[in-house]
Amino acid sequence: MRVDEVRSLERFDLPDRHPAFESQTPGRAYLTVMEGCDMFCSFCVVPTTRGREISRPAEAILREARALAARGVLELTLLGQTVNAYGRHDLRRGRAETAGTLPFATLLGRLARIPGIERIRYTSPHPLFFDEALVGAHAELAALCPHVHLPLQSGSDAVLARMRRRYTADQFRRLAERLRASRPDLALTTDLIVGFPGETDADFEATLALVRDVGFVDSYSFKYSPRPHTRAADFPDPVPGAVAQERLERLQALQRAQTLAAHRARVGSTTPVLVEGSSRRGGGQRFGRDPYHRVVNLAPGGGSGPAAGEVVTVRIAEATPHSLIGEPVL
Repeated sequence: MRVDEVRSLERFDLPDRHPAFESQTPGRAYLTVMEGCDMFCSFCVVPTTRGREISRPAEAILREARALAARGVLELTLLGQTVNAYGRHDLRRGRAETAGTLPFATLLGRLARIPGIERIRYTSPHPLFFDEALVGAHAELAALCPHVHLPLQSGSDAVLARMRRRYTADQFRRLAERLRASRPDLALTTDLIVGFPGETDADFEATLALVRDVGFVDSYSFKYSPRPHTRAADFPDPVPGAVAQERLERLQALQRAQTLAAHRARVGSTTPVLVEGSSRRGGGQRFGRDPYHRVVNLAPGGGSGPAAGEVVTVRIAEATPHSLIGEPVL
């Protein structure tokens, strides 16, 4: 094992970086399966600040998952900077057995068999590392939530190349199609950057077109800002701030419309909701998330309402651009 790998493994032993931690919501926990990143996107500082990619042994992950399930955790979210790259270096170098890692889809299958674990999520994956086994897992594993957060960043091939994302817009589009063919009700969300150095009007229009084509249920969008020690910080042709702001507003308006349409399509349906606590809407409402990672606000009923950590079946009655509103099915 190389010295840098030993140092990477030591990151998991730091008390303030424990691999598994329970969220403030009873019934939910986060479990780190790998750290670091080897992708070196031109806008990202993670490889510099967090080091190179290293995966944890599968048995350690499964042991912690079993312990979390024994404490009443129902939902696990697997964490990694490129989480679906878990174990890839070990497999490629023929040392998976000694390193104790597995293909990512195999790890998901093992976790799904743990009694008590009802939901599994993972974030954030990289589009490059969706093999057929992982795509198929969304059809085969009932516990694997029908939601994938799939960072796009841009819909322009020219911008993607400058970002060093290593895929094209068409490759991304075909991946989305494969995922939806595997699980037709899959909800896709994404990350987007506007105003990247050299982004033209045509590049931005290509992003809008791909957002429409894929039909993201939601997205996190940002204006580009340079980060020290990244390649993009030295790129020429910066986009003027006012132009980037106008593009961001157009993109977010499109996304709000798409989100509202997706939410309205669900009115009248029922969904299980893992309750998180009191809603910011007030009025005694509770809120939680459904398997599609949508926020669902629950109309107040008698008493204090369902407890945090409880899973309740909810009928969707209303839709907003930001959340769903429903009533528990008694």
